[in-house]
Amino acid sequence: MSWIRDYVDIKISPEELAQKLTFAGLEVEQMEYIGLPRPAGSRATGERPELAWDRDKIFVGEILEVKQHPNADRLTLVRVEYGADAPIEMVTGAPNIKVGGSGYKVALALEGSRLFDGHKEVWELATLKKSKIRGSSLLDGLFRKELAISDGHEGIILFPDDAPVGTPLVDYLGDIVFDIKINPNMARCASVIGIAREIAALTGATLKPVPQQMIAKGAPIEDQVKVVIKNPELNPRFTAALIRGIEINRRRFGCSAAC
Repeated sequence: MSWIRDYVDIKISPEELAQKLTFAGLEVEQMEYIGLPRPAGSRATGERPELAWDRDKIFVGEILEVKQHPNADRLTLVRVEYGADAPIEMVTGAPNIKVGGSGYKVALALEGSRLFDGHKEVWELATLKKSKIRGSSLLDGLFRKELAISDGHEGIILFPDDAPVGTPLVDYLGDIVFDIKINPNMARCASVIGIAREIAALTGATLKPVPQQMIAKGAPIEDQVKVVIKNPELNPRFTAALIRGIEINRRRFGCSAAC
């Protein structure tokens, strides 16, 4: 819902909003609480079970240093800043963390955090504990699947450079996600701003202005696209834009297509 809130002020509960959208023809097929506590009596459903992230134990961190583990070729030792008096040293086998690197913004879980066991095929909660890993008494506290963000376990989450170090992860990334079925007669809602307009109409909420700015570069479009209006009375105006070099994938925060 954080994306929708960029365009409309929502003052009703997610449960009530889901009901209003469904009754208006925008069926909310699935609603997931990501990192946030699910209210009692919630009808939320999702592919992954609920896990509320502990704001006192799970943070946005920054890796200051990455060193090779002295007793394991596939493990690295990382020093992570997370807003405490001193950084913490951890161990990870994540392939997207390279020896000698620094500045990675990551999700950090401290000892005592309640997480899912990333090595189990089923969703099973466990408490993070310090353990002996190849002779080092360290935590492995940089996660993705364990936070129920993704089913993948091929690397840790990497946040943008502006991610605020020391912020509880639930405040930075916690969200509520709606999976909405768009019927053919509701094509006007096939975008975030379209959904926002519908919410404004249904609830009386204020629709925020959307910046209308397009930067055109490259060769003139007249030489690349031709528009013919055969019946001006039915269609007096048609506009077109040409966009090249777009890569379509599902990557976010370093996640692969499995996310």
